[in-house]
Amino acid sequence: MTSVNAMELHQAAVVYDDSPVLDVPNLAVSRGEVLTLLGENGSGKTTLLRLLGLLVRPARGRVLFDGEEVDYGDAKSILELRRRMAAVMQEPLLCRMTVRQNVSLGLRFRGIPKAAAAERVGEWLERLNISNLADRPASTLSGGEAQRASLARAMALNPDVLFLDEPFAALDAPTRQKLLQEFLALLAESGVTTVFATHDRGEALGLGGRVAVLIQGRIAQVGSAEAVFSRPRKADVARFVGVETLLPGKVIGREGGSTDVAFGSVLIRAEGEWDGDEEVLVAVRPDEIDLRPAEGESENLGTNLITGRITKTVPAESHYRIELDSNPPVVAVVSRARFRALELGVGSIVHATFPARAAHLLKRE
Repeated sequence: MTSVNAMELHQAAVVYDDSPVLDVPNLAVSRGEVLTLLGENGSGKTTLLRLLGLLVRPARGRVLFDGEEVDYGDAKSILELRRRMAAVMQEPLLCRMTVRQNVSLGLRFRGIPKAAAAERVGEWLERLNISNLADRPASTLSGGEAQRASLARAMALNPDVLFLDEPFAALDAPTRQKLLQEFLALLAESGVTTVFATHDRGEALGLGGRVAVLIQGRIAQVGSAEAVFSRPRKADVARFVGVETLLPGKVIGREGGSTDVAFGSVLIRAEGEWDGDEEVLVAVRPDEIDLRPAEGESENLGTNLITGRITKTVPAESHYRIELDSNPPVVAVVSRARFRALELGVGSIVHATFPARAAHLLKRE
């Protein structure tokens, strides 16, 4: 019976020079899914890709491919499994030849007949919109064009599993966004199992599917992009996925499916029921916090309302990031239009409010 999973890790660990760099108790990659590995530089993303790609042998644990345990003592078997995979790195790594020759390179190495190879190459040149570049030297391509050629070379192999290691990180934002959306459509059409490593939260959200957050060589949380970003399980995950407001408090009551948390004189109501007297953190994403002007040092006017003075404003393309010196500190983002309409600036005293649905409770560690 064939496993529903393309690959699995069980109690797998990687050790370099007697130092553990990766520890994965369990991870399954389902057939046809796009799994995103999200983590900062040095978190273990590339090592995990290399482990799944059978380029590094685990110090302990098991690696399964299509339900069968990988036998690292059988070099021929390992080679056959690797031939069912393809990878695209951050740098295109194209050879000094034409685009067409680069895309056909892997097919030549695998002994695919010329006619069949030419057909595959032509298909993927067209699907990645670089047919017009087929006879251009690879050295003359722009960054986006070169990465399209790398993707075409990988997809022409018809891999069972595709590994992508920060493939769009070196591209400018418009090129990256356009190429990402086009490639996602191609992945959906092809159904190839994909593991995509990135440090970019926007990419992780755009890819959809499941996200595995890596922190210091361990998978801290796995789940849908929506669950990981809106309902992180730990404070370190919350911080990494962009939650900048973490309010320490104590549960003081429950009512109608909501929990009340006190932090000094501030009362916070969150959806969901927690046990009384528990020490918690209230996590609120900056885009869930609304600001409005306040008159002087106003007292708290109700639940989920914190008053503070703006100490810093940072403009971005579509919004402003705003820091308050409130107790506890709060970080919010508001649209550029709202920022202008409210006439906000450093020194302004504001009320920060958010709905109960936006307040996510974490156990305080």
